[in-house]
Amino acid sequence: ADDWIAWNGSSTSVTTFVSPQPVEATDNAFWDQFWADTATSVQDVFALVPAAEIRAVREESPSNLATLCYKAVEKLVQGAESGCHTEKERQIVLNCCRLLTRILPYIFEDPDWRGFFWSTVPGAGRGGGDEDDENARPLAESLLLAVTDLLFCPDFTVQSHRRNTVDTAEDIHSIDSCEYIWEAGVGFAHSPQPNYIHDLNRTELLKLLLTCFSEAMYLPPSSDSSNTNPWVQFFCSTENRHALPLFTSLLNVVCAYDPVGYGIPYNHLLFSDYREPLVEEAAQVLIVTLDYDSSTSSSPTVDGTTTGTAMDDVDPPGPDNLFVNYLSRIHREEDFQFILKGVARLLSNPLVQTYLPNSAKKIQFHQELLVLFWKLCDFNKKFLFFVLKSSDVLDILVPILYFLNDARADQSRVGLMHIGVFILLLLSGERNFGVRLNKPYSVRVPMDIPVFTGTHADLLIIVFHKIITSGHQRLQPLFDCLLTIVVNVSPYLKSLSMVAANKLLHLLEAFSTTWFLFSAVQNHHLVFFLLEVFNNIIQYQFDGNSNLVYAVIRKRNVFHQLANLPTDSQSIQKGLQRKKKTPEPISRTNSQDGVSMEGSRPAAPAEPGTLKTSLVATPGIDKLTEKSQVSEDGTMRSLEPEASQLSPEGNPPVALSDGESWSGEASHSRRDRRRLSSASSSGQWTPTPDWVMSWKSKLPLQTIMRLLQVLVPQVEKICIDKGLTDESEILKFLQHGTLVGLLPVPHPILIRKYQANSGTAMWFRTYMWGVIYLRNVDPPIWYDTDVKLFEIQRV
Repeated sequence: ADDWIAWNGSSTSVTTFVSPQPVEATDNAFWDQFWADTATSVQDVFALVPAAEIRAVREESPSNLATLCYKAVEKLVQGAESGCHTEKERQIVLNCCRLLTRILPYIFEDPDWRGFFWSTVPGAGRGGGDEDDENARPLAESLLLAVTDLLFCPDFTVQSHRRNTVDTAEDIHSIDSCEYIWEAGVGFAHSPQPNYIHDLNRTELLKLLLTCFSEAMYLPPSSDSSNTNPWVQFFCSTENRHALPLFTSLLNVVCAYDPVGYGIPYNHLLFSDYREPLVEEAAQVLIVTLDYDSSTSSSPTVDGTTTGTAMDDVDPPGPDNLFVNYLSRIHREEDFQFILKGVARLLSNPLVQTYLPNSAKKIQFHQELLVLFWKLCDFNKKFLFFVLKSSDVLDILVPILYFLNDARADQSRVGLMHIGVFILLLLSGERNFGVRLNKPYSVRVPMDIPVFTGTHADLLIIVFHKIITSGHQRLQPLFDCLLTIVVNVSPYLKSLSMVAANKLLHLLEAFSTTWFLFSAVQNHHLVFFLLEVFNNIIQYQFDGNSNLVYAVIRKRNVFHQLANLPTDSQSIQKGLQRKKKTPEPISRTNSQDGVSMEGSRPAAPAEPGTLKTSLVATPGIDKLTEKSQVSEDGTMRSLEPEASQLSPEGNPPVALSDGESWSGEASHSRRDRRRLSSASSSGQWTPTPDWVMSWKSKLPLQTIMRLLQVLVPQVEKICIDKGLTDESEILKFLQHGTLVGLLPVPHPILIRKYQANSGTAMWFRTYMWGVIYLRNVDPPIWYDTDVKLFEIQRV
């Protein structure tokens, strides 16, 4: 309690506060000392108000804690009413803000207290008068409305438009906050003068908002998506008169931010950047307000196709989240350009290489940006098409591949790996993404991958190969997704480099060993995906792909072994025996890795003791995607969901699992997954001859076998005739060869498009709050409170 005394100045008041004896709400002298106008910082408040004290008051003198919260909200409401014209009022508002930020998590962690802010305080009208209708507002609503008013408070959080003198100070209720948007960009052309005091004040208020929204962290993950967050729901409703300017301010502040500033080396070490904390806070508040399950909503606005405003609907379908609504209705090209350029600039920031070490500022909020980019593409299809319309999409792709490659060995960054792959899966469902990948890759971001000369498609394949062959075990559930992305883009790849072609064949070699095929019920899907890639390229892009054709000819034995895969029990058992001798999931031999790029560092595992948050399981690839067929004219039509060709035995394909619980998902689904998983120690599932036959007979080998039948004798003849050992001659022959009329009729192109589902919506919620929990360490808002949405683990 000494800490409280230092802060409040009197020991009797603290004893009074913690004692079970309630202090009257009208005793203003007592309560005012909690926000007395001494200058403190949010860090001070965290240091002075220890967790144990807050819990003690909650248990021993609940009425005092309730009164403290109510009085603090009342002060914020008064500040918003008066417009905070004096330094003293501003100080009180900030101190109440800090105090509530400190206390709220302890209200949320106790189920009995959780409803407290949604109750009304009897006889506590806003102005202390007797307006009964006003008394009906729950405390939470009063708090949120006061904070939004304060975020557009002249001379406190925004530039005043009037000339000095207090007499003419703007009435906070009559100002049109759309004229006070914080930054130019979407829907606002004027860029206000930067003011670091305003930035600091906005940051503190946004921190409080984020803390209000964090009630979600104290509820266990549930598949019930109707579980809306009441704080976010109210904040994003028509009750919030500042919803539009606030949404626009948050989005513009994030997308307009340029961490490199004026490009002067070491600039960030000389000047404190007040904008960055605001940008981080804005990004976090934005993604939380956009936490919305689009799979359950029949709302037309999410598609961005309707015109009317959200206010027109008498009974709008789905939750009426204005932030989601506004995001889905952005449509001007220049707005899309501003958003895309901003996100790409910030995502590329960690890749910016300078000759002077540490001379450029590196941002840390790339995970929040990836969630924001995902939401933009998911809720606004026009934005998605804009992104894919030009090669600007590559400015998003390269940073994502960089993060994936960099995080592949780090167990604390599994979530980052997943969101990067999800975004690429979403993009790969559109033809334009595959076409854009043909652009030559010339930017040389130092990455721990073999040196190659080629296109962005080569870069993608080489990075995916690296993830699969040298990532850690917990990435196995992503293999299906990674290969689905490659399948989706394969019909459009004009010319793979030799390095990338060899990587694809190395993966086929690794995945088609008998022990791998027989050791888990769904491992053969990976072989099907790779064969589909080869078939797409041979049938639709044969002309430019002599490197791949040559690699297929060189590794023809792999295809022959697959065609002659043994199916008798004895061979199956023998194949499984070989597994015991090979502990590595995939051999790295003969992948011809070659020299890594200059200036790159190997992907490092997490430092021991690094904190990470658990994630719920992601749905299997069959739930994540739906199949579409590409017609002659390039349009896609969705195929009726039928039993997948990849699981003829009727078992749903399950996500690969490494057998251990890699997430905090419900134990029964964990059991189901383990029953089918490769590391099933109980050995319940065993491969049978019938099972092997059921999928072996469906292996799509006809096209490749025909190609080998035609080309291998010709290539061998050239080698014998010319005594060749040099590949360049053979490649030259393959470049000019043709298989027109010799191959089977081309199959229709199948694309597996991402489809929204409640499983990924829940995954995003746990991932996003996990990131926010770990990133808010100064002050540590949620640290050591009883969070239920995820587990905090040490690597």
